[in-house]
Amino acid sequence: MNKDSGDFSFSFKALGSIAAILTAGYAIGHHKEQKSLKIRRSRNRKIMLASLPLALLTTGPLTRKLIQKNVAKAITILTTDEYGKNVMELWTAIHRAGVQNIVENNLRATQGTTINRPIGSSKRFDGFDNLMFVPPQMTMLSKSGDTAVDMKVTLGPKATKPLTVNIPLLISGMAYGIALSEPAKIALARGAKLAGTATNSGEGPYLKEERDEADKYILQIANWPWGLRTDQEIASADMLEVHISQGGQKGVFYVAPDEIKGKARKLMGLSPNQGISGLPAPPGVQSAADWPILVNNLRNKANGIPIALKLMSTDKIEEDLGLAVDAGFDVIAVDGTQGGSLVSNPTMQDDFGIPSLHALVRAVRYLQNRGVREQISLIVSGGYFNPGSCLKALALGADAIYLGTVPLYALANKQHQKVIPWEPPTVLVSYASKYNKKLNINLSAERVSNVLRSMAVEMEQAIRGLGKASVKELSPSDLVALDTFSAELAGVKRAY
Repeated sequence: MNKDSGDFSFSFKALGSIAAILTAGYAIGHHKEQKSLKIRRSRNRKIMLASLPLALLTTGPLTRKLIQKNVAKAITILTTDEYGKNVMELWTAIHRAGVQNIVENNLRATQGTTINRPIGSSKRFDGFDNLMFVPPQMTMLSKSGDTAVDMKVTLGPKATKPLTVNIPLLISGMAYGIALSEPAKIALARGAKLAGTATNSGEGPYLKEERDEADKYILQIANWPWGLRTDQEIASADMLEVHISQGGQKGVFYVAPDEIKGKARKLMGLSPNQGISGLPAPPGVQSAADWPILVNNLRNKANGIPIALKLMSTDKIEEDLGLAVDAGFDVIAVDGTQGGSLVSNPTMQDDFGIPSLHALVRAVRYLQNRGVREQISLIVSGGYFNPGSCLKALALGADAIYLGTVPLYALANKQHQKVIPWEPPTVLVSYASKYNKKLNINLSAERVSNVLRSMAVEMEQAIRGLGKASVKELSPSDLVALDTFSAELAGVKRAY
């Protein structure tokens, strides 16, 4: 390095040091003169900010050298230590078993009992990705952008008082007390009303505040001691739904006394130290012969509203649907294995049931073969996270889609900062969480409504692009498959 270069380097460092001193000096001065005029404080801040880059340039080379030294040392250790002493062993373990399996097995080792995984399975199942829509171009024109699209859906057409909603997207059952808090349930009900659709009570105890906020209200007949509901509760509903199981949950659960406190415990009719156990079916159902009796009893109380059935889709789906048709249900909701739950274990979420697309295709085929497809409405759920998959399900024969995870995420939209990074956003909506009072009901309701309306508008635009003016005009002929498996499964043409 020549003399001029050395002088320049020295001058540059000196200038940086002076800048650093100025920065510190003005910071101290600013602290002492908090009561000084606003214009002076503003000037001091500007000088400080202007000095910071020079100060950083001075310390930059030292920081770079320190980082370089430590990174080089770490890489040397990683590439020379034998595996028994090398943290890269963890990298191999992660690739072999997966992060989720490692975490969940550590949770099992810590708890010594079953673990409950929130939301649902993370496994990737056969879905709608390889099905594509076929829009018209030369042979037929699409609809103009101002064409009105009929998105209304009527559920239970053979009932005296069928349920009609403005969009084919419904909020699925999420239980108060067992899963969600009162603010979360109120926000879901209000959001559904704003979007022109229905919300579902879930299998928890009846929450009057939720019903008061909802327009269209689906009340579940649940597998719990309170599951048959009172006559007054049934009279408040627009549809009843007998809940047997769902995509991520099947079986009987026990809830310990310390897991449910407060208002939900009172509504469940529990004493202070009493736990509660779920039932294999709604109260009174002991065998397959009892299903028609249950439907008939509900029909006598329902005052003409539809009676639906919700169940997990399995390889015995045709057998289950046969019993449902014979029992007289007006609506059937089939939940694929992608369906979520806040209170089920990983094995049930990952390894029970069949995927949603399989369930949809088999359910439509069975109802058509029985000659009852026009009399019995079909709702599908489990893994429907975007408008495209919902639209494809409608084209393949579904009447409506239950959404759970989508509105659940929307509840916490713009409110994550209240708990992140120390807690997951789900604590804002969980009944058992100490953070659920932080949820802003009005904001949550607005976000739920927004996501439902956004999805519906996107579906409307796609329907116009297909040259149609009603969701009812969709059919399998609007789809093409990119692979043989998807073509055979969905019963549509291949793209090759």
